[in-house]
Amino acid sequence: MPVDVIVLADVLRQAAKSEIVPRFRRLEAHDVRRKSEPSDLVTEADEQAERFIKAEVERLAPQALFIGEETVASDPDLLGKLKDAELAVIVDPVDGTFNFASGIPAFGVMASVVYKGEAVAGIIYDPMSDDWVMAEKGGGAFARRPDGQSARLAVAEAKPLDQMYGMASGAYFFDEERLRVLTNLAKVRFFASYRCSAQEYRTIASGHVDFVIYNKLMPWDHVAGSLIVQEAGGHVAKFDGSPYRPSEFTGGLLAATSKDSWEILRREIIG
Repeated sequence: MPVDVIVLADVLRQAAKSEIVPRFRRLEAHDVRRKSEPSDLVTEADEQAERFIKAEVERLAPQALFIGEETVASDPDLLGKLKDAELAVIVDPVDGTFNFASGIPAFGVMASVVYKGEAVAGIIYDPMSDDWVMAEKGGGAFARRPDGQSARLAVAEAKPLDQMYGMASGAYFFDEERLRVLTNLAKVRFFASYRCSAQEYRTIASGHVDFVIYNKLMPWDHVAGSLIVQEAGGHVAKFDGSPYRPSEFTGGLLAATSKDSWEILRREIIG
């Protein structure tokens, strides 16, 4: 592994303890700013945590391209370098910033390692529960605690469509597509949105829901989680059935507990 995943996981924890958790429910008005729309926020915690993580990644893997959500906001050209980078570390310092800024304890810190265009490791840290879910390609997915205890993760058994639980948001579907997808979701037993892909990927990889659906592909939101779900036994692909790759930023993404379930959801929900 080109980057020590356990060390990287601890870096995320250190960043959360020093820069994120102390600011939770203590943000001042000037600590929160809007980016593209009212629910797309950045806070002082996002920026300071990313600075912390970036400095540590540069020390651990100076040859790696660092792709952070807030770094890219300042330098959008960085995303174009991901496709050709031999080694990259992708970071979302606070996934679920809207929740964080609203005082809702559903957010996470995510990192992934990409080697020669392929995701080889993914980490999602939950600052509230002080634990990780993580995976290395070909090695399975695990829940891990700071004392070193770990448990292997597995997605749920496949279910009929009308018995499925899942996560989906209409936020990045538009016009007729939005109406079609939201209407079709009435075919499942239950769906919700945590507004936090970190927690949603943790939930499906841990066997508690049957699918997650996204229609906005930024690598810091999906590279870690999609690898973890696959290593937990799930099936992840873009809406057109093609594999999801870290350097692809368009097209929706569907993760399900099995390929058969994926096919059913693609046909009946995405349409």
